[in-house]
Amino acid sequence: MNIRPVRVDDVIGMQACNLQNLPENYTMKYCGICDHAMTWPSISYVAENHKGRIVGYILAKVDEEAEEGEEPHGHVTSISVLRSYRRLGKLFIEEAMSKIYRASYVSLHVRKSNWAALGLYKDTLHFTVKGIEKKYYADEEDAYSMQLSLKG
Repeated sequence: MNIRPVRVDDVIGMQACNLQNLPENYTMKYCGICDHAMTWPSISYVAENHKGRIVGYILAKVDEEAEEGEEPHGHVTSISVLRSYRRLGKLFIEEAMSKIYRASYVSLHVRKSNWAALGLYKDTLHFTVKGIEKKYYADEEDAYSMQLSLKG
């Protein structure tokens, strides 16, 4: 498996991964794949199999416009890994977020019904649930708002 930064020409492969894997399918315009690739290249990655097929990706960004007194924080915009490639490795962004962007934490949202992802984020990666976003998804399912501290 090859993990590398996102490039603009990855858009079609990432969209194919998304369409096969996620119930919430975004248009290519929604996630701003090109914007992420150009603005935050050190925290947005793809995973390719031995044939060069994109089998996973993570798009992340940093909220650099924090309110006065707040430290910048990172946010995972979208993440998807094809089922047969899960648990084979990790896409690490925490170090880049804290060292390059001085982010104090990273946040993400996960569907309340997605127990596999919730277990991964809570039990393996040590995210904490900070709240519930009502009707967060297009089908009106609620989402857990989760955070991982990058301090210490």
